[in-house]
Amino acid sequence: MAVMSTGHPDRSDLLWEGAKLSQTPPLGDSRDGSLFQYASTKARTSVGSTMTAAPIVITADEINCLIYSYFQDAGFNHSAFALRNEGRLQNSPYFAKHIQRGELIELLSKALLYLEVESHWRGDELTTNCKSGFSLLEPHVCSTEPPSAKTILNSEGPMDIHDTNGTSMSGAVSSSSTISTSQAQATSQASRNGAPALDGGQRQSQSITSAGDSSSKRKMSPVPIEGHVEKRARRASVDMDVDNVSESGRSKTEQDASLYDQYGGTKAVAKPSVRPQGPGDTRTDPRVMLLLDQKTEVFVCAWNPTSHHLLASGSKDGVVNLWNLPDPPPVGSDSFAEAPGEPVPMDNVSRTVQGDLTSLDWNPQGTLLAIGSYDCILRVCTSSGSIYFSHPQHQGPIFATRFSKNGAWLLSASLDGTTCLWDVKEKRLHKQYRCHKDCCLDVEWLNETTFASAGADMRIYIMRVDEDEPIKSLTGHKDEVNQIRVNPSGTRLASCSDDGTAYVWKVDNLSPPADTIPGLSASDHVVVLKGHSHSVSTVGWCVDHPAGTNELLATSSFDGTARIWDSVTGQCLHVFQDHRRPVYSLTFSPDGKYLATGSGDGWLHIYHTRMHFRVWSWFAGSDKPGVFEIDWQNLDGVNRIAMALECRQVAVLDVNKLPILQSPVLLNGMQQQATARIEPA
Repeated sequence: MAVMSTGHPDRSDLLWEGAKLSQTPPLGDSRDGSLFQYASTKARTSVGSTMTAAPIVITADEINCLIYSYFQDAGFNHSAFALRNEGRLQNSPYFAKHIQRGELIELLSKALLYLEVESHWRGDELTTNCKSGFSLLEPHVCSTEPPSAKTILNSEGPMDIHDTNGTSMSGAVSSSSTISTSQAQATSQASRNGAPALDGGQRQSQSITSAGDSSSKRKMSPVPIEGHVEKRARRASVDMDVDNVSESGRSKTEQDASLYDQYGGTKAVAKPSVRPQGPGDTRTDPRVMLLLDQKTEVFVCAWNPTSHHLLASGSKDGVVNLWNLPDPPPVGSDSFAEAPGEPVPMDNVSRTVQGDLTSLDWNPQGTLLAIGSYDCILRVCTSSGSIYFSHPQHQGPIFATRFSKNGAWLLSASLDGTTCLWDVKEKRLHKQYRCHKDCCLDVEWLNETTFASAGADMRIYIMRVDEDEPIKSLTGHKDEVNQIRVNPSGTRLASCSDDGTAYVWKVDNLSPPADTIPGLSASDHVVVLKGHSHSVSTVGWCVDHPAGTNELLATSSFDGTARIWDSVTGQCLHVFQDHRRPVYSLTFSPDGKYLATGSGDGWLHIYHTRMHFRVWSWFAGSDKPGVFEIDWQNLDGVNRIAMALECRQVAVLDVNKLPILQSPVLLNGMQQQATARIEPA
């Protein structure tokens, strides 16, 4: 029977086509140890013609790589490690392929859609009014009666896991998690543009949760997943537990519990599972923190470098908001900062599923804002919110943008493995560098004409704007290089990697002798910083550099710690062990006196850089607690910290309102006590 159709097929055409496919038997099933091949012939009948499609082939390698990616997404790190080794996935041609987050779930969702077509193609009264759901493991039986709650949800409910401190956490994937057919259909119909994309919408109706939502920083999710996602697609070292911290870290907290707080004198340690949002002590007025609501998780934030009242924030739904904050009250005043009006949304910023924002970078003049996104489009907006220019040159998500020190050039780094150099005044592409053999993850300017790029290929390349090839290649890391930062004098470059180390490279003499090939020479001095037990995610230089002392460097890691290093000797000067989840963000105060860290455990901690004690803490709340990014402003007498939060807020802290930082007596007393206490909620 032929299907007559003009123009686009309607749903009845698609159902009939699905019925024909379901009745077509497979041509063969062969297996040779590692290969399972399923070939089917699909007879598609149209007016006066018949076409036979190519066979469908599924290999064990493909399945294993999909399951491996799912294990990593769900936090089953040890299972992923076992599968990788037993399946020898490193030898698979698919292992180097970038598999987007949730790909296995998306394919299974499409399978459910096919089952719906297969079951409902007849279009009779029963199938038309069927209210019975679809499951991957249960056969579908059409029924006009809605399913009871017992048939939808597992009576046992999600697993409850308790850590050593008694904190309750949800299991990796709830046994009661379901995906409705309508949700699966919405997922399968989502547009896909080039490289893997992020989930830009909120689909709260789908009950899929990942283990320790804040234990990975992965900002990419084509399927609806409630919970925190990682800032980049990573192939992390899966033999290390992301969520665990060292025993020394736990013992430090236990020791802290025996110390009386300067403010209240209590011994209790906060329990994040029940603690409300607010300061860690009882002395600080909660109004020191201004909370700005957004519709989805906020991933990035950045203060304007010249206008202290302008703050940009970017969220999971692809929206960039420009906040105009009123001036805070003067120091010593009893009043607190007032909330701003409605933010100005930036023009022409992605609203697609693939539009999650990854990078915000102002030019030094504060007139332009470069925006990186998973939709692969570079956008530059003005400080008033209008679009300055945009370009779809990249074929993968843009992970970093960086203006040169004079604002004439703009760099963009992409998961397509390339670095683009843009002429800002001319609004055009100047050069596209294709040095990296894998994703390009970060870029940094060394001076007005020289810059560095870091990639997942474990390499750092030094390039100049007037040359097509790198002038140096810095090698040494054994895994992806996550971030690179140059010191204030531009003489040394720090890098951090998934291999658990940070490197400090000399970059003040980049002209190699005439008889050497590009790359590090034997005389180049490299300092290797070892100590972290997991991926090192961020690195930062301290500007407080008194004469006669070595520059300080800070690193943060997925092992839940931050460290202060002597960048010359490589000695670790102190380990901050207060966090209980991966540390996502780290920044020094503009004067270098303090260090702020933000983590998936929901805590912001502020430390004294030289004396190494915790000065003050703030908790983002138990529900979606992640602190994704921190930016510290000290301009025109305004001293504020902005935080991008998983709980769909931008938090702005008036540092001048913190009593501990305004009182030398209290600060000295806290130094003698060793650290600021966190009081019970």
